[in-house]
Amino acid sequence: MDILEVAQTRYTTKAYDSDKVIAEADFLKLLEVLRLTPSSVNIQPWHVYIAQTPVAKHRVALSMGGMYESNAAKVLNASHTLILCTRTDVTEDHLAQLLEQEDRSGRFKSTEAKQAQAKGRSGYVNLYRNELQNLDQWLENQTFIALGQLLLAAGAEGIDATPIGGFDEKIISDEFELEQQGLRPSVVVTLGYRSEADSNATLPKARFQDKYIFTTL
Repeated sequence: MDILEVAQTRYTTKAYDSDKVIAEADFLKLLEVLRLTPSSVNIQPWHVYIAQTPVAKHRVALSMGGMYESNAAKVLNASHTLILCTRTDVTEDHLAQLLEQEDRSGRFKSTEAKQAQAKGRSGYVNLYRNELQNLDQWLENQTFIALGQLLLAAGAEGIDATPIGGFDEKIISDEFELEQQGLRPSVVVTLGYRSEADSNATLPKARFQDKYIFTTL
């Protein structure tokens, strides 16, 4: 399946077959795609929680009561559920670990190149934190790049997926003690295989036409 066909055929799954489980090798491939996601200045501000047991998925579903209750069944019936979290700040420790990982990966030809990378990245972080004062938005934008990459990869592997923004952030944060770890939940993603009861599976896509969304300069 080529990339255009994936985009044309994938859709947001509304109901999952709880008896169908993603093979471990296929799931690990999706995690590797997530790990390789690009980000601004390679900041990689995400951390992912993986729920695949009934108990773990139930803990995620606790955040989906009231107006979000329709999302709970997706979490409980999907093969795997991910919580994509974003760091609430960029600490010196994070920057140091990132720089050392780049060094181990062989990205620097000299000490000067390594120092320049560190200075440049810190400059961007300080720009968003102090001058633009939207560091949190900049960081979360990177996590949503990861989300898009995951959705496309799942489609390419024939795995159904649902990005879920409808959850109680405080409940999920308290359940997994995210605030204490310097994280906030950005989006929940369910992965698995559609149920025959999934009404969205047979509906045509509805997207704006080119002229509405593209302007050639």
